[in-house]
Amino acid sequence: MTFNPRIVLDTNVLYSALRSQLGVSHRLLSMVGQARFLPQVSAPLIAEYEDILKRGQLALSHAQIDDVIDYLCAQSEHHRIFYLWRPLLKDPNNDFILELAVKAQASIVTWNVADFKKAASLHVQVMSPRQLLEILEKSS
Repeated sequence: MTFNPRIVLDTNVLYSALRSQLGVSHRLLSMVGQARFLPQVSAPLIAEYEDILKRGQLALSHAQIDDVIDYLCAQSEHHRIFYLWRPLLKDPNNDFILELAVKAQASIVTWNVADFKKAASLHVQVMSPRQLLEILEKSS
């Protein structure tokens, strides 16, 4: 039986993956395109990826960052969000991630699990990259 969870990658996971090749986040990013999970994206999420990743804190050029984002987009399901539940979360800047997860029926993968406590009220699972990796390893 194949297990391919639908996930929304929080920006902090993508940032960590591009900052270091040694961590769990990088291992997950390297699995994109291998049908181990199905990333979910929306225009606001892609805009946040670009904004955060292009702040000059990574050892990558803007063109290289664009290549990573383009590849991630090519391997993802795209969603338009037509409804808002704002503010619901402690950090209102995370609400669009929760809205995407609800629309996509996906789990949120983030290093800031505590920031998404109220996601459970909308039946959205939130997990760390390490937890997702453990689930993927058990299912293979």
